[in-house]
Parts: sequence; structure tokens; C-alpha cells
Amino acid sequence: MDSLDRKILSILQKNSRISMARLSDQVGLSLSACHRRVKMLEANGVIEAYTVRLDRASLNLEMQVFIEVKLTSPRREDALAFEDEIARMPEVLECHLISGEFDYLIRLMTKNTADYERIYRGRLSQIPSVAQMKTLLSLSTVKEFEGLNLEDLSGTKGDGLPA
Repeated sequence: MDSLDRKILSILQKNSRISMARLSDQVGLSLSACHRRVKMLEANGVIEAYTVRLDRASLNLEMQVFIEVKLTSPRREDALAFEDEIARMPEVLECHLISGEFDYLIRLMTKNTADYERIYRGRLSQIPSVAQMKTLLSLSTVKEFEGLNLEDLSGTKGDGLPA
């Protein structure tokens, strides 16, 4: 992957609906060369999917919650059972196996505290391998994920100097 591929990916992360003609203009390639590169990035799995970023407030999903989860034991069977349950929960946006005091970090969005309580009591606390949960309520989002920083992949710092 070269600097043109990284530029294409950076632009697509900000606007995946951009026309191929406009994309090729922005990266300085012919339409066919740009299209070929995008297709190659898709074929190689670098581009996994094209998505839409939604406004949570417009959908009444104003409560963002992070939950630290500790399992009853570190046994593989318990972890797999937990992960299987989480994978079937559409309310869970992300779940990460983490190091430290807790085993997993979950991120979800809810309408309000009653909706969160429904998920907490009715779904999360019912998973047999869960020993402890700690809820962290996001008061506001300081920086939202808007795509990967591809500048750091070039082997140079942002100022063009070697890393």
C-alpha cells in the first residue's frame, strides 16, 4: 500500500459516497486508475464495507454506556459462552477482551436509564459466566471515531520526518 492508497482510504473514510470521478480528482489519478485501486483495496480486504454514520440524538439514543465485565473464571469455556451471548445482543455495539482487573469492555447505546436497566437486568446479568459488572456512563463525547489515522502507516511522522 502506497501513499495514493492511503489518500484514497482517508477520503473514503470521510465520505464513502463520493463519486469515483471526484475521488480520482482529489487523489490526482485517472478515473480508471483510481477505480482499479479501489477495487484492489476491496479485493484485498483492506476495505471491508461501506457504512453510514448515524446521529444518535436524532434516533433518541442519547445514553452511551461502557461496561467492564469480569467473568467467574478464566476458563476458555466460560469466555466462549460469554462471547457467544454478547454476539447475539444487537444492543451491544462493541465488546473487547481487555487486560487488567476486568476481562471485557462493552460499549452500548440506549434511549435512557430505563432502557439501560432493561438490558442490564434482562440480558447482561443473566449471562451465567458473568461474576461482576461495572457501568461507566459517558457524560459527553470529546472525540468520536471518524476513521483510522493512515498518516502514521507511511513510516514517517505527521511532519514528514522518519518515525
